[in-house]
Amino acid sequence: MKKKFLYITAFVSLLAASCSKELDEVNINPNATENAQPDYLLTAAIKNTADAYWGTTNNMNSSLLFVQHWAKVQYTEEDRFIYSNSSFTSLWSTLYSQSITGFNKIIEIGNTTAHPNYRGVALTLRSWSFLLLTDAYGDIPYSQAGKLNEFITPAYDKQKDVYFGLLEDLKTAKNTLDPAGKAIAGDIIYSGNITKWKKFANALRLRIALRIADKEPAKAKQVLDEIKADGDLYISDNADIAQLIYQISPQQNPVSAQFDTRDDYRISKTIVDKLFVLNDPRLPIYASKTQTATPQEYIGLPNGLTNSEASNLGFARTSKPGAYFLTPQSPAVIFSYAELLFDRAEAAARGLTTENAAELYKQGVTASLKQFGLSDAAATTYLAQASVQYDAANYKKSIGEQKWLALFGQGLEAWAERRRLDYPQLSASVNTVLNGQIPVRFIYPGTEQSLNGQSYKNAMASQGADLLTTKLWFDVN
Repeated sequence: MKKKFLYITAFVSLLAASCSKELDEVNINPNATENAQPDYLLTAAIKNTADAYWGTTNNMNSSLLFVQHWAKVQYTEEDRFIYSNSSFTSLWSTLYSQSITGFNKIIEIGNTTAHPNYRGVALTLRSWSFLLLTDAYGDIPYSQAGKLNEFITPAYDKQKDVYFGLLEDLKTAKNTLDPAGKAIAGDIIYSGNITKWKKFANALRLRIALRIADKEPAKAKQVLDEIKADGDLYISDNADIAQLIYQISPQQNPVSAQFDTRDDYRISKTIVDKLFVLNDPRLPIYASKTQTATPQEYIGLPNGLTNSEASNLGFARTSKPGAYFLTPQSPAVIFSYAELLFDRAEAAARGLTTENAAELYKQGVTASLKQFGLSDAAATTYLAQASVQYDAANYKKSIGEQKWLALFGQGLEAWAERRRLDYPQLSASVNTVLNGQIPVRFIYPGTEQSLNGQSYKNAMASQGADLLTTKLWFDVN
């Protein structure tokens, strides 16, 4: 009897192993690779992040309106700051579930395959993704984010801690990247040029150093001193711009795709008026001529109109954004050479470096004009105007206004800089719903309250109410 039992036990064990093997085979997704390829992951993660950054929800329907680059000509609720807690889900969900998850996987592959350049590139891009999130929302999951096996409900880190953590991540990324190391594939920003990735990582370090400069000037200076001591390079000309150049449909620029099927936006009157006052040669690049001929040729739409007010001004008598931004291949700019020069100018003006702020400011203006195909001669003429010349007594105004112009179309970045520098000084329409205020943050997705409730409540206790008007840690004025 005992022998028979042993036979039965062995048979059951063999049957269980066979069933387990069959179940494992049945549950394999035929459309997924068992061994993730870092090049494919990198391409997909870059594209997903750029689309979220440059697309409708986080750019056209929010931050571009907040900085008055664009205005809405129909369905104007967003231009009057009428939002719900589902309005800003896209940036959060895309960057956490797709971008950061993808970059974490690439970092893991880079570690396990002894391929440091994949790790360095992914760490740089993951840092940019976290930076977009904290600039928009404030306190966010950072140290516990993307670790689903350990943290189902990740804690929110304070914004200061996120910035400090990202500075360390970017320093690690810069030191990891090796131009003489193994080549990478799937890089649709720099085509595998690791030297340019090192420059971009340092540029992000400079950007964050200025984010914290009003609150933590000593830390900001320490970062810039480290970069200088290491002899590292920044983005050094327009050929180094960090950008995703789109292709034709269906891989076209999100702005182009939006205007293919809808006609909701116009260039803002605020920026058109400023370009006119400055005799700025970027006007015909940033704006299209009105469809119906007008004496001014370029007419911006006031922000914050009611639907009826916008309709009365008309589609044909107001200017769309310029053709440069509406073409399918128009790039999603992540970090421009002009921004880098303005950042260096500000660092010098703050006494964080010994560079010449006025000279760097002029170089920044010139780089912006040349980025859009204008000549050195046009830049010289433009800079000769008293209204454009650098004012050392109010560097925030000079740099803030010119950076605002240079960042046209980069809604999230222009919004972060405008909150930090407080220039240009913008006014909200009387039709807006925030008592004359312009939004200074995104509100958290409503799903955070239901799925990560305690962490959400802790963030409110630390940061303040989950409102569009609650200032973030870096926004001191």
